Amino acid sequence: MSVIVAEPPPRVVATTRPRPVDRDTLGLSLVLPVYQERDLIRTVITQAIEVLHETGLTFEVIAVDDGSTDGTQVVMQELAREFPDTLRVLHHPYNKGNGAALKTGIRVARGEAIACLDADGQHDPRDLLRMLPSLSDYDMVVGARTRSYQGARHRNLANAFFNSLASWLTDFPVEDLTSGYRVFRAAVIKQYIHLFPNRFSAPTTSTLAFIKGGHNVKYMPINAQPRRGSRSKIKVWSDGWRFLLIMVKIVVIFAPFRVFLPTALMLFLFGCALTFYDVWSLGRLHIPNASVVLFVVSVLVVLLGLIAEQIAALQVSVHDRVEG
Repeated sequence: MSVIVAEPPPRVVATTRPRPVDRDTLGLSLVLPVYQERDLIRTVITQAIEVLHETGLTFEVIAVDDGSTDGTQVVMQELAREFPDTLRVLHHPYNKGNGAALKTGIRVARGEAIACLDADGQHDPRDLLRMLPSLSDYDMVVGARTRSYQGARHRNLANAFFNSLASWLTDFPVEDLTSGYRVFRAAVIKQYIHLFPNRFSAPTTSTLAFIKGGHNVKYMPINAQPRRGSRSKIKVWSDGWRFLLIMVKIVVIFAPFRVFLPTALMLFLFGCALTFYDVWSLGRLHIPNASVVLFVVSVLVVLLGLIAEQIAALQVSVHDRVEG
């Protein structure tokens, strides 16, 4: 694929009507998943279009209404008439989830680069001017929220935990696992969108898939603002378990031993602890049945990990052949 941007382009003065996008392949597609953002979506889209003029790229904005019932779709259709050559509005007949909206937008995107940002006013579209040039060397650039981000305390703590866990699972410093502000090479992200869950965790899935898939990932600090639109749809406790399961699932797909080996080791050590306790309490050598079961299960987990590792390696080999 051709390099997107080698260096920040000169400022381009926006006209009243954006450059027509009548080609099959564009420079950039901006995908906006939208749900219940009637009061804010006009501002978000118009600001994004103004900023995209400054990139010097041919571009399109794809706004996916995920079954909104508050009149969001009406506002988006009005905007589509105002920007007929730039804005594409898609609509889900019912609410499917943030991940489903992203998948819908990414599948139809025509840009060599695909950018995603939230439609709730947290993200500044001008950060795209700093993020896009990095696609000359990276496959994904993530806008990482800094410590100055004024989110809810319990959400910040949860994000810090997930960042640490993801860093351990991937052996890569993950600075912001759940940030929805991302720029991808289209040819790469379209390989992985089938892994995206329909609800939340699409940012988590893309992060783990890119890292474990051996792609180049960069984090760039951004100053995210408190959300100005509708309330967050993420529930820390119920969705937190989904995040954990998705993280384990993605890592098992690409690097199974990263999960199976620590699990087997914990089972084996627990069996040893039970044996030592019995020896200490009885004053003689005795291996309890529970320890035997734990030892056997730990061996089975290792063997399953070896099989999973071979399957993962075979999957990568087949994928490389197809790409080749």
